[in-house]
Amino acid sequence: MPNARVSYDEDEDKLGNSPHPRNGLAHAAKKLPEHGWENSTIEYLVDGLALLDSNNFPSRCGVGEREARVVCELVRKRHYGFAHGIGRSGNLTEAQPKAAGSTIMANLTICLVLDLLREMGIRSCKKALLVPLATGMSVMMVLSALKASRPDARYVLWSRIDQKSCFKSIVTAGLIPVVIDTVPAEERGDPMLGTNVQAFRDKVEELGAANVCCILSTTSCFAPRTCDQIAQLADLCRCKEIPHVVNNAYGLQSSYLTHQIEQAGRLGRVDAFVQSTDKNLLVPVGGAIIAGFDSAIIDQIAALYPGRASSSQSLDVLMTLLSLGKTGFQKLVAERKQLHQHLLEQLASVAKQYGESVISGRNPISAALTLRSFGDNAQMIGSMLQRRGVSGCRVVTGRETKTIAEHTFGAWGSHSSDGEHVGPYLTASAALGVTRGEIDTFAKKLQQVLKEQKVGEGENSELNNQIK
Repeated sequence: MPNARVSYDEDEDKLGNSPHPRNGLAHAAKKLPEHGWENSTIEYLVDGLALLDSNNFPSRCGVGEREARVVCELVRKRHYGFAHGIGRSGNLTEAQPKAAGSTIMANLTICLVLDLLREMGIRSCKKALLVPLATGMSVMMVLSALKASRPDARYVLWSRIDQKSCFKSIVTAGLIPVVIDTVPAEERGDPMLGTNVQAFRDKVEELGAANVCCILSTTSCFAPRTCDQIAQLADLCRCKEIPHVVNNAYGLQSSYLTHQIEQAGRLGRVDAFVQSTDKNLLVPVGGAIIAGFDSAIIDQIAALYPGRASSSQSLDVLMTLLSLGKTGFQKLVAERKQLHQHLLEQLASVAKQYGESVISGRNPISAALTLRSFGDNAQMIGSMLQRRGVSGCRVVTGRETKTIAEHTFGAWGSHSSDGEHVGPYLTASAALGVTRGEIDTFAKKLQQVLKEQKVGEGENSELNNQIK
C-alpha cells in the first residue's frame, strides 16, 4: 500500500505536472477557465483525481467500517470512482485522509465557485461553501450556525415570500418565525409587492435586537413579488448588530440581483447568502452554495455539518464549470436576459387580446399575467396548461390558505395577506437554460387555453369532450 501522504499539496503538484497541459493551469490558477474544456479533457482531470483516493489504489487493504466499497459497476462508473465523500465528521471542509483526490476536487470546485460569484458581480465575496443540501436545508444550516452563536436569540424576522421551504427552514432550525408582510411598491409603473422596512425596524424595537437571531430576506422570487430591499435591511442589521441571511435561491443568474447583494455587503451587514446549484448551474437537484463577506462566518457554518458529505454535488459543479468556462456561463446569462424580454413581449401580446396586464417591475426573471376577466375560471387555467405539458406556471387566486408549522397564511401564493392587490394571476419565468422555443410554445398553449375559457369550453367541457 502506498505510503501515507504528508501533504495534499504534493498530490496537487503531481497532478498539475501530469502530461496534459490543462491540468497544471487549472490547479495553478484555481479560477474558471476563459473557455470551456472538451469532455475528454475534463474526464482526464477527474480520472486523475480519483486515482488519488485510497479505494482506487491497486494494493488497497481496508479494514475499517467505511472503505468506499461499491458493489455495482454502474454506480462506480457514474461517480468516476469517487466514493469516500468529502470532509470529516467535525468539518465539511476538512481534508479526508483516505481521499486525497476527493479533497482536492472539492477544494478546486470551491475555488471555481468563488471565482464565478465574483465574476457575476459579488466581487467582495470572501469565501464560499458548496454543501450537498438543497436551498431550504442550506438556509436551515446557516440559521442553526447563527443560533449557536446567539443562544439567547429566538426570533427570525422574515420578509414574506410564499415558498414553503423558506418558512420551514426557520422552524426546522428550532427558531421562531416572525412574518413581516409585504407592502405595495410601484416599479416601472407596475403594482409590485416589496419590503416593509419600517415594519422590520418596529419589530426589532419591540422584540429587542438581542432576541433576534437574524433577518432573513429574499432576492429571487415570483412576480408580482420583487427583490427585498436588502441594502436597507443590511444597514438596519449593521446598526442593530443583527445577523442577516439572504435567500438568493436562483439569483446568481441575474447581474441585477447579484449587484443588490454586493451593495448590501458593502453598505451594511450580510452574514451569508445562499443559492441553489441546480437553478443557477444547471446540475441535478441536491446542492447549494453558501457564501459571505466574512470567512470566519462561513467556516463556522462548515464546522456545523455533521458527518462526512457526498462529493457528487462537487463533482457535478466542477465538471459543469469546466465545461462552460467563463464565456460559456456568461453566454447563458446573456441569453436568459434576452429571453426574459421575449417572455414579457409574448405575455403582453396575450394580455392585449383579453384586456389583462403583464406585471414584472424590476423582477429580472419572473413575470405575472393578470387573469381578472376570467373570474372563477382562473383556477382551472393552471391545470389545463399542465395537462398540455406546461410546467412551472403557477396560477394564484388569492383565496387559498396554507398552514405550515401551525402558522396559517391567508391568500397563500400571493406573498401578501392582501390577495386582492393584483387579483388572480399566473406567473411564468425565464430562468437559466430556458429556450425561445419553450417560451413560444408556452405562449401558444396559453392562447389556446384562454380562448377555450372565453368561449365557454372550460375544464369541465374539455373533460366531457374527452369522455365522448
